[in-house]
Amino acid sequence: RATAPPAPPGPPGPLLPLLERQEERERLVRLLARGRSVRLTGPAGSGRTALLNAVAADCADLAPDGVVRLSGLRRTAVELMYELFEAVHRSPLHRPGRAELETFVRGIGAVVVVDDLELGGAALEELLDVTPECAFLLGATPDVAAPTADSNVEEVFLAGLGRGSSIELLEHVVERPLTDEEANWAGDLWFESEGLPLRFVQAGALLRQRDRLRTDPEAFDGYDDGDPDDRPFGRPVPADVPLPSLGEGAAPAALLGSRMSEAARDTLRFAVALGGEVPHQAHLPALVGDTHADAALGELFVCGLLSPAGPRYRLAAGVLAQLEASGYAEEADTFARNAAQHYAWWTGHPSVSPERAAAEADAVLASLVPLVPADH
Repeated sequence: RATAPPAPPGPPGPLLPLLERQEERERLVRLLARGRSVRLTGPAGSGRTALLNAVAADCADLAPDGVVRLSGLRRTAVELMYELFEAVHRSPLHRPGRAELETFVRGIGAVVVVDDLELGGAALEELLDVTPECAFLLGATPDVAAPTADSNVEEVFLAGLGRGSSIELLEHVVERPLTDEEANWAGDLWFESEGLPLRFVQAGALLRQRDRLRTDPEAFDGYDDGDPDDRPFGRPVPADVPLPSLGEGAAPAALLGSRMSEAARDTLRFAVALGGEVPHQAHLPALVGDTHADAALGELFVCGLLSPAGPRYRLAAGVLAQLEASGYAEEADTFARNAAQHYAWWTGHPSVSPERAAAEADAVLASLVPLVPADH
């Protein structure tokens, strides 16, 4: 059973190819087909999740229990065991004890894909030891502790894209060929970003916004290209919009946000207040105070400001720090308090089942963190 966040409202973004990953893709499938577990290690923004998705699709028929997708974000080995058990077995209102749990998961034969893994060393070995019939594909960043020295986990490292592929990816995002000026800008960005695909998805969003501004100067009523006092709300933007600076291309969150709807900017403020957690789209109309605010999620996702994290979305790598530096955290306590009040009402509503509340647990808990003293 695969778990993925719901497709955000609004028109889908361009379908992006998986560039320069065929060798790694084939190697991962071969290892998993032999029953080996593999850790795919790459920096945040390197396209690790996209490769995991492709390999998971390739492995659909390899194991008797199929492919199980789990999120390792803030999960311990025992929590992952429970989530693996719940993915394969139907057991309403029953939570087995530790010994019974281990008995159940020992009999599971699946390819288990765990993205955003935060386990390493002995904790990872504990998970692998109780699941001998599973082959694990683990996605992690380089700062996560490595497996133990005698572990049987294979290591595959994911680097950034080459310059040519980075520019090709950018053209797919923009859906047109680049001009010479844009290609030179993209080359500088490639050098600065070490070819991380996420940066080129975001850079493509900047170019799409620029295209809209050049054809329709009033496309973004709240567009701000500098001092707010120099550009009153709604004032048209000159059609000859310059390319973003290299710094804006490398850290684009603030500029992208300035050209979005107010609902999207408020969604970013809630996400900053919640430490990167993004409320489910069903909550955004009530939180933002706009009946159409659920569409903000699509705006943010298409621009590369969000990344999937299990069945939900989080701010993409580096976006939280960029937004904090640009002032989005100035009223974080207020936004966190508003979110906590909303979730307190929502979780207590008779129509909300424990399962629905549990699915929102990360955002609910994140809303409480700024409001609870550190010593509690």
